[in-house]
Amino acid sequence: MNVLIKSATIVDAASEFNKQVVDILIEKGKISKISQSIPNPKNYKEVALENLHVSQGWFDSSVSFGEPGFEERETIENGLKTAALSGYTTVALNPNTDPVIDSQADIRFVKSQSNGNAVNLEPIGSLTVKSEGKDLGELFDMKASGAIAYYDYKAPIVNANLMKLALQYTSGFDGLVIVFPQDKEIANKGVMNEEHTSTQLGLRGIPSLAEELHIIRDLFLLEYAGGKLHISTISTKTSVDLIRDAKAKNLNVSCSVAVHNLFMTDDKLNSFDTKYKVSPPLRTELDRLALIEGIKDGTIDMVTSDHNPLDIERKKLEFERADFGTIGLESSFGALNSIFTLKKSIDVLTRGKKRFGLNSNPVNVGNTAELTFFNPKKTSEFKLENIFSTSKNSIFEGEKLKGMAYGIYSNGQLVIQK
Repeated sequence: MNVLIKSATIVDAASEFNKQVVDILIEKGKISKISQSIPNPKNYKEVALENLHVSQGWFDSSVSFGEPGFEERETIENGLKTAALSGYTTVALNPNTDPVIDSQADIRFVKSQSNGNAVNLEPIGSLTVKSEGKDLGELFDMKASGAIAYYDYKAPIVNANLMKLALQYTSGFDGLVIVFPQDKEIANKGVMNEEHTSTQLGLRGIPSLAEELHIIRDLFLLEYAGGKLHISTISTKTSVDLIRDAKAKNLNVSCSVAVHNLFMTDDKLNSFDTKYKVSPPLRTELDRLALIEGIKDGTIDMVTSDHNPLDIERKKLEFERADFGTIGLESSFGALNSIFTLKKSIDVLTRGKKRFGLNSNPVNVGNTAELTFFNPKKTSEFKLENIFSTSKNSIFEGEKLKGMAYGIYSNGQLVIQK
């Protein structure tokens, strides 16, 4: 589709037109011209929106949909539509499906379900067979079929020797191992952060120590075995400090944080509302501020929505019985932009691709058009009507957010909110 974008402010440090208000002409999927004013003699479709800003396409490193097996939560088709309308041109799909994505055939299936879509779906294969933590999966074969990393979603690898073998084996073909840092025995049956709030509410807590011990172990294994390690969704101040020190030692490690852990704390649980039940749990204000500082100084490499659709039967329960998880694609930009400068928000939404071996396309003439459209000034309360996902379990429902995504142009297709 050929498109003319009118009066857009470019937000892209890699673009020679950064911070300029320009027109952008897209022909045959590539940016053919950027100028102060471009005529439209061929009557191409025009995109002219209030306070329009444009950046490189956004990337989310941790997204769950459900298909295959849990289509009632989210299909791949609707999940990718949700991602597009939320500003994401590329998403990394977690393997927490039924069956678990742990083979070549599974990788090929989810890739085929996204063929022809505007959003690039990049599957993450399960690190172990059925994500049971006993035997390594078909790691090399899955990479050959398109897997970009390996992860037992929200399931920590208990066996340290298995973790060591995973790092050693994947280092032979530059594979990326993702871990969820939580000591299961210490976390036990906890449902929220262990601190004064959990004591007041009478809910079983998950100590920060459960996360930090696991990170210490995996960093030692990384130093010994080599390889590439990504620590997903850290949540504590000490975790930030540990990873900062590891990077100072030049260990090949990266990490992410879930956007809700940057935005809110365990005080939210005073209402016993299960939408706030997430894993890792919401922590203290001290932790939240340390995570924000970790983003600012580059210790934390990327922010994820950790989008995890769950049907109402799994969330509308007593707090201790409800499942962990929240959707987040639709609210991520508004939440980030409420915390950071616009420059930093766009930076953390785009810089994760390199770690996963994916290409970036700066907003420059001659490049493939992979663009996100957004309005950074629009402030509003996030409501159910703002949710595109099939499931509605949003931790941000009722929160005041700053900024909204209009949509994307990617893979020759324009997807814009109506």
